[in-house]
Amino acid sequence: MGSQGTATERGLDGVRVLVVGSSSGLGRSIGTGVARQGARVAFAARRVERVREAAAEAGGGAVGIACDVRDPIDCERVVADAVAALGGIDALVWCAGVGPLVPLADTDATVWQRVLETNLVGASLVTRACLPHLRDSGGRAVYLSSVSASVTAPWPGLGAYAVSKAALDKLTEAWSAEHPDVGFTRLVMGDSAGGAGPEATGFADGWDRELAGEYLTRWFESGNVTGHLVPVEEIVAVVASLLRSRVHLPSIVVQPRSAAPRPTARAVPEEPLGTTHDGPIVPEED
Repeated sequence: MGSQGTATERGLDGVRVLVVGSSSGLGRSIGTGVARQGARVAFAARRVERVREAAAEAGGGAVGIACDVRDPIDCERVVADAVAALGGIDALVWCAGVGPLVPLADTDATVWQRVLETNLVGASLVTRACLPHLRDSGGRAVYLSSVSASVTAPWPGLGAYAVSKAALDKLTEAWSAEHPDVGFTRLVMGDSAGGAGPEATGFADGWDRELAGEYLTRWFESGNVTGHLVPVEEIVAVVASLLRSRVHLPSIVVQPRSAAPRPTARAVPEEPLGTTHDGPIVPEED
């Protein structure tokens, strides 16, 4: 992949990756993880000091770039800065996302605007700016989505978030339909706590604790939350595999395995390789 990098079964040597929404949580974990496999990474997010810290930690020529995805000018500038630093872009990984915990009846125009500008409009504007570079390199764009948009019913309290992610899913398909020479993939995410320290997810930061407790009870009762999590290392592995792949992969769902009961003496036969016990899912963050 790309004129500068080589994606192989063993690594991502020199592959140039822009990770948007990578100041913390899954975005930071993904950026650091692919950098350890040889990728050259541009970390981008609003909190510039954090993306610079992430770049310093990742090493390998990584850079940190300030970007507010709600600002159309920033959406163009971040790509230009990444190209200037890396010499091009072979892959875009979109991790930016906000999920305010607000009942739909209380979701006003300001909340809708913030959610859609961050989770949807910004994704398309950054993709548009990346497109010439992705076409030149035969690259890939990966967008972190949520099971609440496509696998489960929308989660009460996160309606605006689910709607924005459903729209992001369709946006990914639309880009693919118009530009089949670029690999567009939606990565549908289940529950994950992210990594340690600054790589921990901050998705619920800012939620009202009392309201969150009420909704958490409902999510457990409905089966949306099971207590099982996708290890962050598995998420990084999936993204790295996508960046190495040269085939069309429009959609991948990553869910945690539920705890399976221990078999008895007359146990059922062993499961075929690849069988999973699916348990629901939650998002990423910014």
